[in-house]
Amino acid sequence: MIRKDDNVQLDEISEEGLVSEDGVVPGGVTDVSPDRDEFLADVLAGLKNPQKSVPAKYLYDRKGSRLFDRICGLDEYYPTRTEIEIMQDYVHEMADVLGRGCVIVEYGSGSSTKTPILLDALESPAAYVPVDICMEHLTEAAEELSRDYPGIAVHPICADFTQDFDVPSFAPHERRRVAYFPGSTIGNFPPAKAVACLQSMADLVGPGGGVLIGVDLKKDPAILEPAYDDCEGVTRDFTMNLLTRMNRELGSDFRPDAFRFKSFWNETDGRIEMHIESCCEQTVRINGCVTSFKESETIHTESSHKFSLSQFAEIAASANLNVDRVWSDDKNLFSVQYLTVVNGSC
Repeated sequence: MIRKDDNVQLDEISEEGLVSEDGVVPGGVTDVSPDRDEFLADVLAGLKNPQKSVPAKYLYDRKGSRLFDRICGLDEYYPTRTEIEIMQDYVHEMADVLGRGCVIVEYGSGSSTKTPILLDALESPAAYVPVDICMEHLTEAAEELSRDYPGIAVHPICADFTQDFDVPSFAPHERRRVAYFPGSTIGNFPPAKAVACLQSMADLVGPGGGVLIGVDLKKDPAILEPAYDDCEGVTRDFTMNLLTRMNRELGSDFRPDAFRFKSFWNETDGRIEMHIESCCEQTVRINGCVTSFKESETIHTESSHKFSLSQFAEIAASANLNVDRVWSDDKNLFSVQYLTVVNGSC
């Protein structure tokens, strides 16, 4: 059941941050994250498919989120450092496009490592709304940003951002909303779901709003494959942690040593795929349900699609968004794009 933070009106920003109409500083985090029942239902449904799967969002518990932070700093993992370079080179152009008094809603905010680059360049941002599925990671990052930016209202929301969630009004300071989606997470979705995700962003920001998004570009698989199967095994540990999480939270009896990590480039679908592969024929029990695995059968945990500029423009157009600006590095490994809502689409 999604619990929405409806009708929250925030009409004054003090030196302490956010202040509601009755003068009380709101505390805590809006929580619309998946509960155990939803987690269990998603896992059981996914393991019944011919290609067993578990949604990638469940990779991000506290440990998984910390491991992903480590991945972002690896030598092989080019997306993070390349996107940061692009942001540093072009952030003032981005800030000019976003304009004064905007509310930044960051999807999948994680540690919010790129956010300060943007906040430092913006003129009088009205608020920052980080949205992440991991409560612990979200609150730690939000508290740090609140300390570092005392003049900006910070309103964290713990949620699966592919589902409905509400963002409060920050009137009268709010002039427009911008969905900020850094990293290459849009590539985790198959095309139809990527369109749906972008459409939800367009609906949230509304006419006059925009989307600032990271888009990973097509490149040599020799660069891609090590980025998703590093020599230190951090990506392996990140993926395999899902088994430990399911055992802890769902009462399953996965034996992690009976599975292994598998990653490869799928040329046909233009994506890196990550799987957990069974080392032998075995059965696993989850909440009283039995799932059988053949030797070498896999659980598909995550994909990362790579795009040409024209491919992504077509996906954006299907979500009633127009590609207004594209910033890229000199090797065209990665791009940061600014999308605007097509007039009359919301």
